[in-house]
Amino acid sequence: MSELQKELRRPGIQQRVFSYAKASPTELVRSRLSTTEIQHRALTYLPNEILTDIPENDNDFSLFQGFQATLPEAECESEHRKKHRRQNSKGQRLLETGEDEDDATFLAKTKKERQKLNHRLEMMGIRKNMCSAEIREIDNKIANLNNMRKIVLVRLEDLEQEEVQKEQDLMDVDNKLEDILEEMDEVATIGRTATPPTEVEAETEETETETSFMSASIYEKLPSPKPRRHKPTRRKSTAIRHEHFEPGSSITEFQAHNDMITALDFDAPFGNMVSSALDDTVRVWDLNLGRCIGLLEGHQASVRCLQVEDNMVATGSMDASIRLWDLNQAEYTPRESRASKPSNPEEDGPPTDASTSFSEGSSSEPPPHSSTADCHIHTLSAHVAEVTALHFKGDTLVSGSADKTLRQWDLVKGRCIQTLDVLWAAAQASASINTNTSLSSSKTNNPTTSSQWRNTGSRIPDASADFVGALQCFDAALACGTADGMVRLWDLRSGQVHRSLVGHTGAVTCLQFDERVLVTGSVDRSIRIWDLRTGSIQDAYAYDSPITSMMFDSRRIVAAAGENVAKVYDKADGRHWDCGAGVGQDGSPSIVERVRVRDGYLVEGRKDGVVGVWSC
Repeated sequence: MSELQKELRRPGIQQRVFSYAKASPTELVRSRLSTTEIQHRALTYLPNEILTDIPENDNDFSLFQGFQATLPEAECESEHRKKHRRQNSKGQRLLETGEDEDDATFLAKTKKERQKLNHRLEMMGIRKNMCSAEIREIDNKIANLNNMRKIVLVRLEDLEQEEVQKEQDLMDVDNKLEDILEEMDEVATIGRTATPPTEVEAETEETETETSFMSASIYEKLPSPKPRRHKPTRRKSTAIRHEHFEPGSSITEFQAHNDMITALDFDAPFGNMVSSALDDTVRVWDLNLGRCIGLLEGHQASVRCLQVEDNMVATGSMDASIRLWDLNQAEYTPRESRASKPSNPEEDGPPTDASTSFSEGSSSEPPPHSSTADCHIHTLSAHVAEVTALHFKGDTLVSGSADKTLRQWDLVKGRCIQTLDVLWAAAQASASINTNTSLSSSKTNNPTTSSQWRNTGSRIPDASADFVGALQCFDAALACGTADGMVRLWDLRSGQVHRSLVGHTGAVTCLQFDERVLVTGSVDRSIRIWDLRTGSIQDAYAYDSPITSMMFDSRRIVAAAGENVAKVYDKADGRHWDCGAGVGQDGSPSIVERVRVRDGYLVEGRKDGVVGVWSC
């Protein structure tokens, strides 16, 4: 120990120990290893995770062989071209000199050429095997990406479901907060009425009490209960998961009614849907959770037409009445259920099994009788025959009836403000055309000129079709399609027809317009697209059966044409294709009667009462 202490007392030893104590681990490593060695070790280091996840190599050739097979191709081609140049020049020399090569030399060159060709053939086999391996690797990557896509799609659905639940929780909190505020107002009102009265007020009250057992002044002192206003229950967020499904994929399918569906409409993808059928019922559906919210009861006959706009619903019935409903007044609390939740995220495609989403037991489960009892707002009664078409925008509703009239309604006051006679308008148009025809024929002294005009007022309507087949209004503009095949454009400010579109040879059953075009469907088995600026036909499509329903969005036109599929026309690429249960199936699903589409979310109603939801 004494010798060790003597050694430690030496200045050199103490300096080294002191330098080690001051140096950091990085400085110690750098003092022992050079910079190039540190870089080499850092680049060649592989963690254990990578070493344990090395893919299996099922290739028959090594990496060096594959590298060798890819490079010599250019060299072989250059050598091949040089060989031909050498042969040509050598042939010219042989012709000039007349000398012949020796047979042994020719045989050696032929063998050498044979070896080169065998080598090139072997290299081509290696390259072919490499291409095949790359294709298999790409297929594996595509399969892995598809599995990842399905997992992310399920995650997106979970987020949308959670979003709906959070909106419901936020709504409950808002309701509680508003109830607390109302109770505080009631307590304050009671406190003000409970103040002790003055002597004069007490004497007056005693006198009034003697004359009457309970006077009106006492009633005035009692606080009247305030009606509780129902809070909005409409979904604020927008579902987008259907946009990531393949076009033509089935989202769900369920038995909505026991008879043919006459009308249906929905407010947003995976939102609320209202459907009516010949079984005299009108049902409200929650497409997100997949169940019936309730029944809209009040009509005395089947509903022929309806429209859903946000939380407002308008229904037109064969009892000649129109009823307005507010879905915000429905007492409905969503429960945990999934309308399109796949049981296994690795299943192919989006969920298509209707039994897991809208089973017969869940979809036909009777809702509470009072769930939609407070939804009714107004009853509009002025027509004398069944209401066959309606449309509302803002505070204006226009309805068409079998009594051959159109009526404009003020939804705020709930009364009719204008009646338009379709027959009178047709007669006026016919009279004006005949007058103009007679004037022009008299000026030209040609009696055959009148036969060139089309008499729009004397066309014979289809007796089996609705006289007013479809209509749509926007501000003061109204488009109406009738049984005589005419499409009339009205000005609601003057109540006059300012343009008639002639082209259909059968009753018009459906129409829709935007700021540029008007699309109409008819019994004559055609869909026509009109240019609203010129009034001319821009395009037309023919089908095999009459058109019963049609709707378009920004990209596609969807129609029901008497088949078991919905006819889709993609405006972007000009392609016609079928969407529905009848595509590629041996069975025969029922005929599609009604279609509605919004943002690629298609809902179809069939003749047997089944409703199908598709991505298009």
